[in-house]
Amino acid sequence: MKRIQILLFLLISLLVSTSFSAQSIIPGKKQNKTRIDSIAKRNTTVEKDLQVIDTVVQYQGKFKPFKKTAHASYYADRFHGRRTASGRVYDKNKLTAAHKSLPFGTKIRVTNLANGKSVIVEVIDRGPFVRGREIDLSRKAFYTIASSSGMGYINVALEILQK
Repeated sequence: MKRIQILLFLLISLLVSTSFSAQSIIPGKKQNKTRIDSIAKRNTTVEKDLQVIDTVVQYQGKFKPFKKTAHASYYADRFHGRRTASGRVYDKNKLTAAHKSLPFGTKIRVTNLANGKSVIVEVIDRGPFVRGREIDLSRKAFYTIASSSGMGYINVALEILQK
């Protein structure tokens, strides 16, 4: 009886002293040490290099009306990851837009006339090349102001940020 207690004590102390995961005791499963190391490195990098102060962006200047009514369309997903006319890479998950004539880097407030929702986007590309359309919005920008996901274009008002 005394031997069983000693063996049990040693086994428990061994398990407690070493950090183990559930994967290491399951037969046939390997622990993904490289993934854990990369996550640890990524977290320390984020803590060291990035300080999140606030998620609200405030622009200095006033928004000047540009178009009271315009047609805005959805920028196709097939362009995701490709270079735009400005040289930047298009990301469908950022608040960007394409316009035929406004300079690259211009900030535009796009307001949906149907529901009053608005979003501020940056011009990084040329387009749209469809007659009657004024601006192409990225996926995130479009669905931020669209009232339903089945829409392909919406009527909007455009305002340009004047510095």
